[in-house]
Amino acid sequence: MKRLSIKPRENFKDIIESQGFIYNMDGYYTETAAYQFTEQEILNIERATIKLQEMSLEVVQHVIDKNLWDEMKIPKEYADLIKYSWKEDMCSFYGRMDLGYNNGQIKLLEYNADTPTSILEAAVIQWFWLKDYEKLNSNIVYDQFNSIHEKLIEHMKICKPYFLGDKVLTFACIEDGYEDFMNVKYMQDVAEQAGIRNEFLYLHEIGVSKNEKFVREDGSQLKNIFKLYPYECMFEDEFGKYLEPNKEECYWIEPAWKSIISNKMFCKFLYDLFPKSEYVLPCSYGKPITENYVKKPIFSREGANVEIFVGGNSIAKTEGSYGQEGYIYQDYFRIPDINGNYPIIGSWLIGGEAAGMGIRESSTLITDNMSRFCPHFFTK
Repeated sequence: MKRLSIKPRENFKDIIESQGFIYNMDGYYTETAAYQFTEQEILNIERATIKLQEMSLEVVQHVIDKNLWDEMKIPKEYADLIKYSWKEDMCSFYGRMDLGYNNGQIKLLEYNADTPTSILEAAVIQWFWLKDYEKLNSNIVYDQFNSIHEKLIEHMKICKPYFLGDKVLTFACIEDGYEDFMNVKYMQDVAEQAGIRNEFLYLHEIGVSKNEKFVREDGSQLKNIFKLYPYECMFEDEFGKYLEPNKEECYWIEPAWKSIISNKMFCKFLYDLFPKSEYVLPCSYGKPITENYVKKPIFSREGANVEIFVGGNSIAKTEGSYGQEGYIYQDYFRIPDINGNYPIIGSWLIGGEAAGMGIRESSTLITDNMSRFCPHFFTK
């Protein structure tokens, strides 16, 4: 893996906006740098993703079999909902594994299985960047680990027959999140290309009828909902108490079993089951098991309330509103420092299959909401 300084395309901001990328706060998407990989490095990342997915599903089964709801900090009243979604093998569209990569070593840092973002830039924006970039070097064969868009279309076609009622899929997110809106609108566009009838609602526009069914503002029942909103928040909301009674009446994507994988305690159980895996970092709950570790809240997002310790001393820390739920302690894996830039690989899965990746880099040791997305390529 190499980081290359490159010249941005002329008017690239106009180009990406025309492709649906309306969220570029503080230069989040950048074309001043790109990451170059060898074909073998890409194959290794793909192989790790496939293996980690297999292990992840075993963790879900383990949590369900052992009823580890207290350990996961998941309210027990949602256990039947999660078990039902797992037993029925309800459709999952996507997920993003965050991988550390250094000197050929690949380690899972966490798995954003419920509400992953950055899919538009990974699936579309960086692909069209590559098409323009390779024109400048026509004597070199370029490629990209990226079949995300095509796999999404095909997988949505597979999922369509399982939808309920009129088969209309409602896409929903909160109203004040531009990034969430952009990601959801991209997924809605993919559904359109897959031949799925669809609509968009903000989450606050989803109501509950007198007979406790999820409905639109006109009172018509919602049967299939794609939501970009975390299950741990839904479980705490007033809205959440209607999920379990409607588990056979409303088809949610992502399915409720994803609440297990998106929970940081997943990393602890992954290590419990696969302590010898080359891709899994030692992880504990309650107290660290080494002097070099990362302290993460169970429900943290965007790097909030994360702290890194080396030799038992804190070397990096972020603030936030998480932590009351408890912490995991994961072995510290050193992300390469490339001239003050620390890259993380986001490896995408579509329908549980490895489909591509995106690179986010940060100027600090902890990847937070100030990170930058850089395109990537590999040469054959």
